[in-house]
Amino acid sequence: MPNVPGLRSPYEAVRGFVYLPRMLDKLRLHARGALHPDFVNNLGKAFDDRCCQYLGIKYDELRIWVLGNPAVTDEEVMVWAEARGRKLSTNDIEIWNGFMTKRGWRDEANEVLLRRLKENALGPEAGVDTMFDYIEVDEGRPARRQAL
Repeated sequence: MPNVPGLRSPYEAVRGFVYLPRMLDKLRLHARGALHPDFVNNLGKAFDDRCCQYLGIKYDELRIWVLGNPAVTDEEVMVWAEARGRKLSTNDIEIWNGFMTKRGWRDEANEVLLRRLKENALGPEAGVDTMFDYIEVDEGRPARRQAL
């Protein structure tokens, strides 16, 4: 995928909860016509869908609310999501972060990760062990080597 200005890393977090800021960036960039076409087919799917399911909300409702409130902060989105879905405990956030930041490492997503690495001629020197790491490297950032 190309590097898209204004699209944050999947490791970015709000209140310690990873990925949500990136999903919000994709929503906003798409609404402005600034999201690269490579990202459009997966809007509301894959990691976006997992995030919304974990929060207990519907992606389309989140999209409509965020776009209808253009000045809303990540924290305000989290408050809105918890009011409509479920309130996350520290343990809930730890479980989410552990799952998401390790996706592709020793799980069923590993096959996809290995295929993407091969397609992009990335070897062990790239430091990619997870899907989040792959996104980082693919978008021109270094892979993370430490846990959250």
